Amino acid sequence: MLKSELLEIIANGENSGVEFKRDDIRPEQLAKEVVALANFLGGRILLGVEDDGAVSGIQRPNLEEWVMNVFRDRVHPMLLPFYEEIQVEQGIRVAVISFPQGIAKPYVVRHSGSEEIFVRMGTTSRLATREQQARLFSAGSLLHTELLPVAGTDFRTLDRVRFTDYLRNVLNDPEIPGEEDQSAWEVRAEGLGLMVRTEQQPAMCTIAGVVLFGINPRKYVRTSGLRVMAFEGVEKDYDARLDTTLDGPLVGRWEQSSNGRNLVDNGLLERFMDVISPFISKTAPEPNAQLRRDKLWFYPIEAMREVVLNALTHRDWTRNVDVEVVAYADRLEVVSPGALPNSMTIEKMKAGQRSPRNTIIVEIMRDYGYVDARGMGVRRKIIPLMRERNHSEPRFDATDDYLRVTLPRSQNNLSEVGDSPDTNSVRQTQP
Repeated sequence: MLKSELLEIIANGENSGVEFKRDDIRPEQLAKEVVALANFLGGRILLGVEDDGAVSGIQRPNLEEWVMNVFRDRVHPMLLPFYEEIQVEQGIRVAVISFPQGIAKPYVVRHSGSEEIFVRMGTTSRLATREQQARLFSAGSLLHTELLPVAGTDFRTLDRVRFTDYLRNVLNDPEIPGEEDQSAWEVRAEGLGLMVRTEQQPAMCTIAGVVLFGINPRKYVRTSGLRVMAFEGVEKDYDARLDTTLDGPLVGRWEQSSNGRNLVDNGLLERFMDVISPFISKTAPEPNAQLRRDKLWFYPIEAMREVVLNALTHRDWTRNVDVEVVAYADRLEVVSPGALPNSMTIEKMKAGQRSPRNTIIVEIMRDYGYVDARGMGVRRKIIPLMRERNHSEPRFDATDDYLRVTLPRSQNNLSEVGDSPDTNSVRQTQP
């Protein structure tokens, strides 16, 4: 780092990624700042700078060795910093400790036989709340929230017809429990991660179980549905053309007959397509060769379905908000709660890298054919279809609170010609 760069950082003051400290702080104080920054976006700690930006310089002998010992003994898991010293004036030096956002969250301070988790809140470092800790554990793949038990549920919370169809016709399970053998059903559901029990509690459904196969999922997991809105203009206003919250399991209910497998009750994605259809399409002004008026779609159906499906399957269950789909006059926005999981970035996502947050939900949706077996829907569907049919690029915006995908509307208002995506055509190929 150049002296000019250091002085510019000092002049700008402390922020969410920069902390000023004297070099006579205690080891646990330095560890606290390191952990808080690592649990956020990483950053820099400047030793030898006062809170007001005055440069006091470093005095501690063997400071680099001391800093490295703090990282080794007080910060867990291991985090390797970049250490450098910059001379500001003759005899006055500032130590700069730099490190990126941690990928093994949560980072903790080990002190006096205990471990404490800190997070960065503006220019201060604070003890993490229970909710913040849950998000950090989830981000570090140490807590799989889809496996958390849902209070007040039991096997009757699940739609047995849907679950039986999954076992018999999707998994081809050779041993289907008897109708009255509830214990066997619970054991089977536990094995698939759809239920869980402890020594103190009877078997309860997991979030994954309720979301995938629940009869009324939102009764037990309030954010399991999908909020759908439509507006006449390009911003939200009070006069919504549509504002509803959909409830229902992710998977459809299928029945086997002599004619094959038939969808007799929609899953959440099919319900969404039925509801949003009038707001993202119009009828062709002229009939086709069969004297029917085709529907003209403002967005490629497969691209839109993929975006909504990703939002539902990869959402962060520690966030107490719904997945939201909003149709505007010029675009469709889909917002999924939670930051991107682990070390995933938008660039990696576009390149086709996979990092599912909810592995059970994703795998079961893949079993049904909803999720692409290669897990490359962004790269192979969303981006190329939007380029081909809408002549535009989908936009991806990621924050600590959400991932928002924006599909610009076709400039010609015509993206795809075909029949309405009814319950028999949303997914053409079923197991």
